[in-house]
Amino acid sequence: MKETGTEAIEITKISTDTAVDKIERNYTADTKVWDVIDDPAFKGYGRLIFPADKTIDKSMTLRAVGSILTWYNYVNPNRTVEIVNYMRTEAEAGKQIFYDIYTDEEKAADPAKENTGLFFFRGNTGEKFAIVNAGGGFSYVGAMHDSFPHALELSKKGYNAFALIYRPGAETACEDLARAIAFIHEHADELEVDTVDYSLWGGSAGARMAAWLGSYGTAAFGEAKYPRPGAVIMQYTGLSEVFRNEPPTYACVGTRDGIASYRTMKNRINQIKANGTNAEIEIFDGLPHGFGLGEGTIAEGWIDHAVRFWENQMG
Repeated sequence: MKETGTEAIEITKISTDTAVDKIERNYTADTKVWDVIDDPAFKGYGRLIFPADKTIDKSMTLRAVGSILTWYNYVNPNRTVEIVNYMRTEAEAGKQIFYDIYTDEEKAADPAKENTGLFFFRGNTGEKFAIVNAGGGFSYVGAMHDSFPHALELSKKGYNAFALIYRPGAETACEDLARAIAFIHEHADELEVDTVDYSLWGGSAGARMAAWLGSYGTAAFGEAKYPRPGAVIMQYTGLSEVFRNEPPTYACVGTRDGIASYRTMKNRINQIKANGTNAEIEIFDGLPHGFGLGEGTIAEGWIDHAVRFWENQMG
């Protein structure tokens, strides 16, 4: 049947209203953090998108998230908005973006394990994977600046990236990373990832986790023995110990970092190289601690160099 003028106008109005509703539903920098946490799309894990160990004021917006990310600099609100919109789009499309790494029984026995899990940023089917570990001084997990952005960028490059939410505390954090490595290996077919030459990434405390698991292995933290990573990617941590069995390691840091000495990091990389293992470091003049992706700074683009380093280690 041919539409009348009135019918055509009504159909156009409905379509326009739907488009406007979709636009209005997108998160913006002025969206309240709690509106994201309570979004039904994230039922069961919304609280873990932001630091579960921080008090978040009900009036806080996405624009202000940087104010609760202690020790971090250059937190980009536009990147925060991009990440939460990406997450909701994926979740509403029926894709699982969060995975528990502990069973209900394990969480009942240790309630702290409730605040753990993996956020999955999908790349290409069958591609290699990375686990990215945010820092936070082992007192909270600064994922919104220190792991989610990295994981999203890795997924854009085709790699499958997981951002780990772990229990603060050096030992428990490493136990959670060991469990995450085990979980991904055990569910590789379901997750559609290649486990060969995977990489471990981290900033600050998260970099220590990546390095420790790379050297000690999963069995040292209560899991079965799984292959060690093909590469470790570290940002701004003052770790100095070298065990002579380090995986190939890339590191980066700023010269104005008052928490992680660039000299200590450079010395460690030189020791790894002296032991015959591939390693490199980028030192950025004038940058402080916790620069994340370094967008808008001298460090911008370091993640491309880190990915290239990882790729060069692949068999």
